[in-house]
Formats: sequence, C-alpha cells, structure tokens
Amino acid sequence: MRRIAGVVVIVLLVSKLFAQSIHSRDGITLPPPPVAEANPVIDNYFGTKITDNYRWLEDAKSPETRAFIDQENAYTTRYLKQNPIRNQAVDDLDPLEHTSRWTIPIQRAGNYYFMKRLAGEEQASIYMRRGWTGAASKGVTSTPKDERLVDPAAISRDPNTSVRLADVSRDGLFLAYQVRQGGADEATVRVYSVTKKKPLEDELPAGIYYSIEFTPDSKGLYYARTDRKGTLLYLHAIGTRNADDKLIFGREFHGELLGPIDLFYAHITDDAHYLVITIERGVPAKRVDICFRDLTKPGSPFDVLVWGLDSRFATIYTKGGWYIRTDYSSPNGRILRADPGIMPEAWKTVVPEGKDVIETFSIVGGKIYVKRLHDVKSETSVYTLDGKPAGTIDYNGIGSASGVFGRPIDRYGFFSFESYIQPPTIYRIDTLTGKRELFAQPKVPFDTVQYELKQAFFKSTDGTQIPMFIAGKKGLPQDGSARLLMTGYGGFNLSETPTWNPAWAWWLQQGGYFAVPNMRGGGEYGESWHEQGMFEKKQNVFDDWFAAARYLIDEKYTSPQHFAITGRSNGGLLMGASITQHPELFSAVWCGYPLLDMLRYQKFEQGAHWTTEYGSAEKEKQFPYLYKYSPYQNVKPRSDYPAIMFFTGDNDTRVDPLHARKMTALLQSVSTSGRPILLHYSTAGGHSAGVSVEQQIQDDADQLSFLWTETGAPAKARKPARQPSE
Repeated sequence: MRRIAGVVVIVLLVSKLFAQSIHSRDGITLPPPPVAEANPVIDNYFGTKITDNYRWLEDAKSPETRAFIDQENAYTTRYLKQNPIRNQAVDDLDPLEHTSRWTIPIQRAGNYYFMKRLAGEEQASIYMRRGWTGAASKGVTSTPKDERLVDPAAISRDPNTSVRLADVSRDGLFLAYQVRQGGADEATVRVYSVTKKKPLEDELPAGIYYSIEFTPDSKGLYYARTDRKGTLLYLHAIGTRNADDKLIFGREFHGELLGPIDLFYAHITDDAHYLVITIERGVPAKRVDICFRDLTKPGSPFDVLVWGLDSRFATIYTKGGWYIRTDYSSPNGRILRADPGIMPEAWKTVVPEGKDVIETFSIVGGKIYVKRLHDVKSETSVYTLDGKPAGTIDYNGIGSASGVFGRPIDRYGFFSFESYIQPPTIYRIDTLTGKRELFAQPKVPFDTVQYELKQAFFKSTDGTQIPMFIAGKKGLPQDGSARLLMTGYGGFNLSETPTWNPAWAWWLQQGGYFAVPNMRGGGEYGESWHEQGMFEKKQNVFDDWFAAARYLIDEKYTSPQHFAITGRSNGGLLMGASITQHPELFSAVWCGYPLLDMLRYQKFEQGAHWTTEYGSAEKEKQFPYLYKYSPYQNVKPRSDYPAIMFFTGDNDTRVDPLHARKMTALLQSVSTSGRPILLHYSTAGGHSAGVSVEQQIQDDADQLSFLWTETGAPAKARKPARQPSE
C-alpha cells in the first residue's frame, strides 16, 4: 500500500496525541479509536474533483485492511465488555428468540412440507406431515406428528449452516433444498429422496439461485442461477453430472441481449402445460417481461406474453387463462386476464384498480385472493375467476398478513398474520367454506395485551402526509423522557408493514417506544409512492424520515438525547443520511450492512442491479444528486456526531462491507463529540438470514445494549427499567 506524505503522518500523530477520550452515556470509557491511515485518491467526476482518503479499505483481503478490521473489532469488544446491560440483554433475548418457528407449508400429494425450528434449536429443519392431522397410520392423533427430513446439524457442525426448502416434486417424493453458510447469499442446491430418506448425489454448486423447480415428471430440475454476467436457466437431469446440464434460456431473447441486471426466474403451470419465464430488469424492476414455452410440444420455441413495457407484471395460469397483476396504466395495480399476442389495453379486467394498492394476489381453489394495503394495513378480498366478489379474510387488529399460499388445484390455502406486538401465526383456510384453522403458533413470553400499536399521520417537508406506526407499553409516559427506537427503509417499492421481531419486542419490554414511518420510496401507496423516492427524488425519503423524528419529539414520545435509530442495507443508507444531514436529532445510530459511498456502490457485489433505483455517478446527469446526498462524501470535519455502531461482515456478498469500513475510519477521524463510533465486523456473518439463533441473540444484544445505553441520561449511569415478568 502506498504511504502518505510525511507532513500528513505528522498531522495524524499529533491528532492521535491530543485526541479526546471517548465517553459513553453509562460510564463506559474508551481510549481514542484506532487511527486509520489517510491515503488520498482523487477522482474526477465531470470536472468535479473528489478526494477519497480511505480507498485502500476497499480491498478486503489486503493485510492492511485485515489489520484495520482486527483493531476495530478489538475496540468494539472493549466497549461491549464494559456495557452494564449486555449480559442481561442476552438473558432477556434468549426466551424471545429460542422459540419454535414454522414456515407456511407446501402441499403435495396429500402431505405438507415445511421448515420448523424447535425451541432451543439453532437452525430450522425440513419436515413432512402426512395429511392434515399428521397421523402415522389410519388412526388420528391429537397432536400432529411431523417427520424431520433434512437437519442442518447433520450436514455440518457449524451452527451457522442453514437449509431452505426450495421445492417439492408433484408426487411428493423428492425435495430440492439449499444449504447456506452464514449469511451469504450464495448457497448450494441438493435433492432429497423422501422414500430413501437420504440425499441423492446430485448437488448444484454454490451460487445465487432465483428459482428451483422440479419438472412435472420429477426426473429433472429447472434452476435459474445468476452471476456477474447475468442469469441463465438450466435443466438438470436427476442422477447426471452438472456438466451435462442443458441451457434452456438466457443471454438473448426476442432480439435483446440479457445482461447482468436482467434477473429472471422460472415456474411451471399447475397443469404442466407451460414453462413460464419472468424477467425483472433491475432491482427493483422498472420493466418486467414474461415469456413461455409449451411443454406438451417438445422443442417448441418460447412465445411472448408481454414484452417491452416499462411496467411490472406477475402471472398465474389456470383453467386455460393467464391472470396477471400489473401496474400498467394503474399505479395501484389491477388483475387482468391476458391473451398472448395482443397489448394489455385489450386484456379483460378481472379486478379493477382501486384507491388501495394491490400488494400481491394468488389463485387457490379456483378463487382469486387479492391482498391490498389500506394505509399500510393488510386487507384481503376474495373473487371468483370472473371477478365477482366472494368475501374477505378478516384479521385481528393492525398487522401484516401474508398472501394466501397454495395452487389453483388445492382446496386449502395457508396464510400468516403478525405485527410488532404479535408473533406470527399460520392458518389453513378452506377455500370452499372460508373456515380457518390454526396450523402453527409459537409460544413466546410476550404478553401482547400489555402493549398497544397505533398509527399516526404527519406532514413531511413538502406537505405530503406520511403514516407511521408507533408501539409501546400501555400507560407509558409521553413526556419526552422515554427512549424511542425508530427504524425504516424507504426504497425499492418495499412496504414496511408491521412484522414481529424479537429485538423490537425486547425494546418494548424495557419500557421504550418503537416507531416505523412509511416513507416515500416504498410501495405502501403504489408505484407513484415509490417513484417519489427514486433517483433524484431520494431526498424525499430522508425528509420524510426527519419529519417523523420531529413529530415524535414534538409529541413528546421522546427527545433527541433518548432517540435511537436503526436500519440496514438501503435502511443503512438512511442511517448514513441521518448521521450527515441531521445528527442533532439522534443520540445513537445502528447502521447495518449499509450503502454509504453512493458514487462507487455500483462497482461492487450486486450494486449494479440497484442502478434502476438510485442511478449511477458514472452518468453525468445523475452524478450531482448522488454527490449531494452520498453520506461518505458529506461527512463534515470537526463535527459532533452521535454514538454510532456500524455492523457488517465478510459474508455480505450483497452490499460490500467496504462502505462500513471506509465510513468508520472517516467518522472516527473527524468527530469531536466524544461519543463512541464503533465497527462491529463479523468474519462469518452476512446480509442474508441463516446465522444460528445463538449468534442472532449475541448480535441483537450487541445492537440493543449499545442503543439503550447510548440513549440514557448523559449525566449519570442509567439502566433499563426492568418490567415485571410477563
């Protein structure tokens, strides 16, 4: 690595000598943070010269970067060992997180296949239940009997090895499942024989798979795998070598090249008639194309269902009809019955666009289930295939429901419901009668009736009305003295609906408020809401967030000294903007797996996929607005910044950890607040789920004990108010 000029070295040594000690809100003291060497690199963006002092930290494998990571981890560990509530947080989180959990089951040949993790286990296994009651024989047992098929503990001694059920063959005799190490996006694919009760020799190599599906005869496996060059769809014949896999789709179609940001997945219609390819152009997709192949005619070409329109489409084929959800000429979405070969204007409307956005739809038991968001709260309506209303699914209070899962040929469907104060419950619904039955409900030591979840509305900087969920213990004082934790996302057309998280439950149990504003950039009010937070309008997201913070302060839910914020990924970018634009509003920030250098993000890992959301500094018209808000380029020297913990890891193969490394070094070098700025860097964890429950508890304890401690009273030590056991 190049060395900096001698005068810069002297400046660094002098600043190190006179650097202030770091003081936590609860009596924790630290020496000055490690000094990272400034090694300036100057870039020229269309005449604007920008200096990057920590470009060398982009190389994750260099000895200098590894030494930096080791020093920062040691510094963070020194803080956490002094934190007086961390051990108690671990003890509190254990019963909240070490609970039984289930996934919504897949129905095949009269049996149910699903993931389940028993209380006390570190990872979920793949199970099968024979029939609804799980009877082992002709008799019916009162407690369903589930058979464990794939146990990750039998695959590896590493507790961070996880499995995921990808597909079940139509005859129920084979499973396709993924095996993932830590939180990496990449996973291998294996096949399990239900009759032989063991895995077959077939194994697809580690990669990012967008779809995995058995052929109708169970003799093969279609898989779509992506890399830096793009996505390709292959057919693997069970029992053959991977080298013999046949390329089915990719590289080029309909006169267009399919590049790195053209991501697609495949599925086969329930009647085994068609292989359907859905191509999403970027993340999020501004344009979605759909094509299909007639599997009843071997060697037939792919035909186009919809192509070349800057809108999103999703299709289900049943009873000879293509049913499509789209925002084409309908920002809130509608359901159409499509005819290949003609434009959508001529398609028949089945469910028209309404004032509430259609989030998803499914067809189960010959009925259409349409899930909408009404002011970010789930509502599900039922229709016949010709669009006649056929009822609703009612939910208990404010919360988030899944879509109804199942196939058009299934009588029964499954859905889940949860909220910030209610753990997820899975139900089976009879599509003929509408009757619902409980499939799975975890036993969590959290007394929902002691808490309340409400929704407030406030105005953003430009007058736009923004909704926000606020949760807290009933009777909690609203005088500005309570700690409050706010999280958000605001991007990629993703809606932040109320979902259960043990970490947020812990915060509520300690007597803090929890808040989630639904900023523009999400999908809460349709595509127009999303577009108001994209590209050059990204600042709207940040303004919505700051307006939410001011509302909570003005309404005395909290005050700046008790205000904590947390976010990851695109939400990590939100944290970065909070740090650089309005640090005075917040006392503590947890910034996870973040995007922070918005001038260079597209060059690393999966960053190129997101240029359809953010734009790219490599384009002259997009550079100015990215430069204006990019957190890394907007850190101000000798400024008072709040307490910050950056959280990332080597296995984050989605957002490159370089963002957190560089931002840590920069902020530690300029902050004059005396508050801790820490880097929590895992050499095993990553962006995706998959770490063990114990590892998740440790990570959550690190986050929560940091945020709780750094939002206490600055004048004296203050521990969380312990609540009576629930």
